[in-house]
Amino acid sequence: MAESRRERLARARLYVVTDARRRPGDLASFLDAILGAGVDVVQLREKDAEAGDLLRWGEVFASAARRHGALFAVNDRPDVALALSADGVHVGQNDLPARWARRVLGSDAIVGVSCHSPEDHAKAPVEADYLTAGPVWATPTKPGRPGTGLDLVRSAAGLDRPWFAIGGIDASNVREVVEAGARRIAVVRAVTEARDPAAAVEALLAVLP
Repeated sequence: MAESRRERLARARLYVVTDARRRPGDLASFLDAILGAGVDVVQLREKDAEAGDLLRWGEVFASAARRHGALFAVNDRPDVALALSADGVHVGQNDLPARWARRVLGSDAIVGVSCHSPEDHAKAPVEADYLTAGPVWATPTKPGRPGTGLDLVRSAAGLDRPWFAIGGIDASNVREVVEAGARRIAVVRAVTEARDPAAAVEALLAVLP
């Protein structure tokens, strides 16, 4: 019997968030490289894009995820996720609430929620299948938001659902995050800006438990 989305989420270790790679123009090959190297979840994040572009790029994500048995999520847009038959959606604290994302996508979809403090974790909606903890270190992908430090990772270790440490994590500091209690991480630049994205994935996975 095939694994359910939540079963695949439960065993996930590495989650990569990426844009549509418009500048290098290598979206399909990039996704095949990182998913082939072991990425478990990939998210399309294009904050200012129109729905038509998201659908066009999302088809590439969906196809790559299916080929490699990975999960595919769309940032912020449950409507686009539904149109693409994506595995789920990721929403922030000020985006459409998780309960409405669940109503749009149905009970089988994965809904993730960004969390930046122990208070966010404590009040996380029951509809969220996974949470994040971060940004651990300040990062340009979250301008103006200070790093939470490793204390948030330590406090998240007691959560009763899957969670991913996120924010400024790369090969130089991933061991610190693991030692603080993380078993899953989400990254952006550590993979998207790597000269060899597949090798960057392998280096991160080598440290994750």
